[in-house]
Amino acid sequence: MGKQRGLSLLRLIVGLALLGFVGILAAKLLPSYVEYWSVRKIFAAMEKNGETNGPPSEIRRAYERRNAIEDVRSVLGRDLQISKEGGETIVTAEWSVKVPMVANISACIDFTASTGGASAASDATQ
Repeated sequence: MGKQRGLSLLRLIVGLALLGFVGILAAKLLPSYVEYWSVRKIFAAMEKNGETNGPPSEIRRAYERRNAIEDVRSVLGRDLQISKEGGETIVTAEWSVKVPMVANISACIDFTASTGGASAASDATQ
């Protein structure tokens, strides 16, 4: 008689609990990342249409017009940092999001988005 193979009930329960935990974690963190991707999308569209040239007030207004469609609440026009590097205008946004996870445990995520191809997101869970 051959040895039986398969999944024990305990292993199935532990696997489903782990999968559920990862699913809940992803569901709580996903909205923050969607906003980050929206900011990057706005910056890319502004850069493509030449809206990053001009005075800072015009750049902020262009961002706010596009943000009216994307509805990003973490970054407003006044939060943009605008600088010139080598004759090119660089628009940068940096923000942090604190996402409550369980009881007194939260995930703190730091985002940085920038024009000029220097976009990055870094995560730090506390």
